[in-house]
Amino acid sequence: MKLRVVIEKDESGWFVAEVPALPGCVSQGRTEKEAEANVKEAVAGWLAVMDAKVRGRGRKSHQVSV
Repeated sequence: MKLRVVIEKDESGWFVAEVPALPGCVSQGRTEKEAEANVKEAVAGWLAVMDAKVRGRGRKSHQVSV
């Protein structure tokens, strides 16, 4: 899966990484590389939480490749 990630340096010098396609999926790092690595973990966590929410509501779900 490929997702667009926006990385910007904030006023305190940290790099903030956001995934616009996944509301609330944000991370940060002291370097761009660290922010990118951290946001990859955030994406995995975001997807796991959403999967658990769907399953917890008794909805059927399945994976698709895009």
